[in-house]
Amino acid sequence: MIYEALSCLTDEINDYFRSRLKINEEKIALSGLVNQDGTIAIQGENKIVVTLVNIEKETSKSISQKNLGSFSSSSPPLHLNVYILFSAYFSGNNYPEALRFLSFIIAYFQNKPVFNKSNTPALDNRIEKLIFDMEDVNPDTLSNMWSTLGAKYMPSVLYKMRMLSFDESVIREFRPAISKVADDNKILQE
Repeated sequence: MIYEALSCLTDEINDYFRSRLKINEEKIALSGLVNQDGTIAIQGENKIVVTLVNIEKETSKSISQKNLGSFSSSSPPLHLNVYILFSAYFSGNNYPEALRFLSFIIAYFQNKPVFNKSNTPALDNRIEKLIFDMEDVNPDTLSNMWSTLGAKYMPSVLYKMRMLSFDESVIREFRPAISKVADDNKILQE
C-alpha cells in the first residue's frame, strides 16, 4: 500500500510538471538517495527524489470507522503516517533550478493537500484519502536525518502523508500460474 500511494503521487506530480512546465522528461523519481554500498541510488541528475524516511502509527483518537471504509479483518486496522522527503538532486551549476523545482513541489501541495478518488482517479481503490502536511524540521533534526540517510544535504522539504490504513486485505501473495503437472507430480511453471 505504501508503494501504491507513493507511485501514484510521483505519477501525479510528473503529470503536473508536464502540463504546467511543458516538459517531456520525468522530473520526479521514487528512489532512495544512497545504496547500501554508499553509492548514489538515483539514476540521472536534475530530478526531485521522493524518499520514504519514516513510518509512524497514527495515535489520534478522532479516527472514525465511517471515514475509513470497511475492512475485512476482525481486528481493527492499523493506521499509519508516512514521512516523505522531496530532495532536489540537481548538479551544482543547476542550483537555482533545484530551488525552482522545490518551490513547485511546495506550491503543488499548497494547491492539492488532499488526494482522494474524485481528484486523483489513479489512487488505489484501497486508499480512501491521503492528506499532505509540510513538516517543520529544525537544523539538528535535519542534520540527523541526512546523516541517517547517508547522503550529503540537498535542498529538500519534508511532508507527512496521513494516513494509510492496513488490515489483512492489503497483503496479496503472488503465485505464478501453474501451466501443467508433470507425471512425477512436479509442478511445471511457464
